[in-house]
Amino acid sequence: MSSVEALAPLDDAPAMIRLDAMNDRNFRNLAVFIEREVGIRLPPTKRTMVEGRLRKRVKAVGAENLDEYVALVLDRGSLSGEMVHLIDCVTTNKTDFFREPEHFEVLVRDVMPQLLAAPRMRKSRMFKFWSAAASIGAEAYTLAMVLADLAATERFSFRILGTDICSAALAQAQRAIYPEDMLAPTPKAMRDRYVMYARDAKRREARIVPELRRLVRFERLNLTDQTYAIDEDIDVVFCRNVLIYFSSATQQAVVANLCRHLRPGGYLFLGHSESMAGGKQASMRQIASTVFRKEMVRP
Repeated sequence: MSSVEALAPLDDAPAMIRLDAMNDRNFRNLAVFIEREVGIRLPPTKRTMVEGRLRKRVKAVGAENLDEYVALVLDRGSLSGEMVHLIDCVTTNKTDFFREPEHFEVLVRDVMPQLLAAPRMRKSRMFKFWSAAASIGAEAYTLAMVLADLAATERFSFRILGTDICSAALAQAQRAIYPEDMLAPTPKAMRDRYVMYARDAKRREARIVPELRRLVRFERLNLTDQTYAIDEDIDVVFCRNVLIYFSSATQQAVVANLCRHLRPGGYLFLGHSESMAGGKQASMRQIASTVFRKEMVRP
C-alpha cells in the first residue's frame, strides 16, 4: 500500500491526498547512484515511475517516506541487502517471445550455416549461446525453441546462458511459467512441441517443457562490471534493447566486453535501435541489421 500524506484543506475545499514523493535533491542523488552502480539512466521523466515502484520498499524497510528510504540506501551501511531490491525496482523488464523476429530468421538462414561449416565443427557439434539481458527468459527460451527445431535436422548440441541484473526477473525465468497470451507470438507448431498448459484452463498459464529448460541456465550479472565471469568462447550473444538505457560511453564499454567473450567468427545481435554501438568495434563486421560478426584472427 502506498504511503500517503494528508494536506491541509484550502478554504472550504475538501482535504486532498498526495502520494509520498522524494524531493529533487534526493531524486538526483539516487539517479547518480543508480547510473554509477548499474549504468541505468534515470532522467526526470522517469521520476514518477521510480517513486511508484519504490513505495513498496519504503514499507518493507520501515522507512517513514521516500526521502528517508533514499537517505538510508545512499548510506550503504544502513540497509544491508537492499541494493538487490532497489535494482529490481528500477530495472525495466520489457520482453516478448520472438521479439524482433527477423533476428531469428537471420540466425537460422545465415548464422547457423556459417557456424556449422566452421572447421572446429568436425570435432565438436556443441554451441554456446548467451542471452545477455535475459529479463524473465522469453528471449532465451525463444532461442531454445529455434535451435531445438534446427538441431533436429542438423544434428548439433547447444547450451544457453541467460543473465540479468534483476533477481526477480531471473527467478521467473527459472520457473519458466508465463501467461498464455505472452506465448501468442510463438508459431503454433513450436507451442505444440515446447509449451505445456495448466490443467486448469482458468489459470491461463503456460510453462516451457523440461527438455528445453534443461538446456538453459540463468545467472545474475551486471553488464556494467569491468569483467564478466563468463566463458570467452561464446558462439552467439544476444544483447538486445538494454543498451538504450545506458550512456554512450557505457554502451561502448559493454559492447567491447561482450565482444571479448565471443570466439573469433562468433556473432553479436543487438536491438534494432542499437546498431551504432556494435558498429564502433574494430573487431566486428556488420552482416545484417544490428547483427555483427567477430573477425577471424589472421595468422
